[in-house]
Amino acid sequence: MADITEFENYILLTKGSEAEIVEKKSRFIATVRPVATEEEAVAFIEEMKKKYYDARHNCSAFVIGSKGQITRSSDDGEPSGTAGRPMLEVLLGSEIRNVAAVVTRYFGGVLLGTGGLVRAYQGALKKALEECETAQKYFGVKTKIKTDYNGVGKIQYILASKGINILDSVYGVDVELTVIVPIEEYDRLCKEITEATSARAGIEEIEKGYY
Repeated sequence: MADITEFENYILLTKGSEAEIVEKKSRFIATVRPVATEEEAVAFIEEMKKKYYDARHNCSAFVIGSKGQITRSSDDGEPSGTAGRPMLEVLLGSEIRNVAAVVTRYFGGVLLGTGGLVRAYQGALKKALEECETAQKYFGVKTKIKTDYNGVGKIQYILASKGINILDSVYGVDVELTVIVPIEEYDRLCKEITEATSARAGIEEIEKGYY
């Protein structure tokens, strides 16, 4: 098995959202969207700039990859470090991956100051994230377990005790169960099943991946 420290569970954005706040007459409109690549993120940011072409600023940030390998942010004319970077910190802190955000500002005529800008951009984004839909993704091993009928109950008990759902069951001469096992549980599970069935169960690794 691979070193489990290579893999991290993460939260995947499945449905984006939009939210708005007003600070001292300035409107801050946050739009959040799922993206799979940097190209998609850039295209989304350009789309928002066109949609809100008459706004003073369209600040942005995105995080892509299971470990957040790709991150970018832009202040889009706001004072350096008052918009894009604070937005990126919110995204990274949420542990959501494959996500892009644009916060659009319509200037209301009142200066907010450095701290006020940071709070406004982060506040609008946090409000939008609260309305998003997400899914937990974990690195696991799709596994086929083959056993005789005497071992089925024992294996089902072990799986249930670990919260591992059975994806598919085939009952023939023997029984085949297909499951997805979190990678950190895999070796322990194999050992427990082998011991419980006196090594009569066959365990086959089908593929590794994020589920």
